[in-house]
Amino acid sequence: MIGTFRAAVDKINALPATPEFILHTGDIRHLAKPGEFDNVEQILKSAKTSEVFYVPGEHDFVGDEGKQYLERFGKGSKGSGWYSFDKKGVHFIGLVNVANLKAGGLGSLGHDQLQWLGDDVKHLKASTPIVVFAHIPLWTVYPDWGWGTEDSAQALGYLKRFRSVSVLNGHIHQIVQKVEGNVTFHTAMSTAFPQPKPGSAPGSGPMKVPAEQLRTVLGVTDVHSRRGQHALAVTDSTLA
Repeated sequence: MIGTFRAAVDKINALPATPEFILHTGDIRHLAKPGEFDNVEQILKSAKTSEVFYVPGEHDFVGDEGKQYLERFGKGSKGSGWYSFDKKGVHFIGLVNVANLKAGGLGSLGHDQLQWLGDDVKHLKASTPIVVFAHIPLWTVYPDWGWGTEDSAQALGYLKRFRSVSVLNGHIHQIVQKVEGNVTFHTAMSTAFPQPKPGSAPGSGPMKVPAEQLRTVLGVTDVHSRRGQHALAVTDSTLA
């Protein structure tokens, strides 16, 4: 599982002991083997939450252009799997930027999805907290490795008027954060394997670490929202 965010949208001061739901930011499978989707679903059943919301990673589109992914995890979504939903006053938007990768592996949203996004948020009040989640980062982390989304500026342009926007991504298997105005960007660790820091290796890919250190570079991210607070609380935890 790559980039897993455990989310709780709470109406009172005390936060729930278990996640209210999970946002999975893609690469549900890695090698396009038939049983990998089944394995992940079985693992997530132990998370003590009834809802998991998915967006695809590029590995979920390998071999069949996302057909299996859409049949299993994309029911009710638009296009290649984008959708939105509301939870207790927070508007969540799942975007797909892996269906048409550009040169060097850069993500791309495309005209149809961008048009849908503009229509999806235009009726919302500026006070509505927005959470966007997608696989590849929606800002340029390291373009030489494809760690960015070619047309993300237009998507973010639709969200500038909102007081609180949190953008959650996976793909790069490490924590990178940035704040621009009211937009907070955050990438999560992987639960599979780490990747090197941008530019510190010849290229991206699985990074070998001593076995005793592995759990310290893998992890999940908890996201909490409390009524009356604009910013979401984002906390990273290693598997150690």
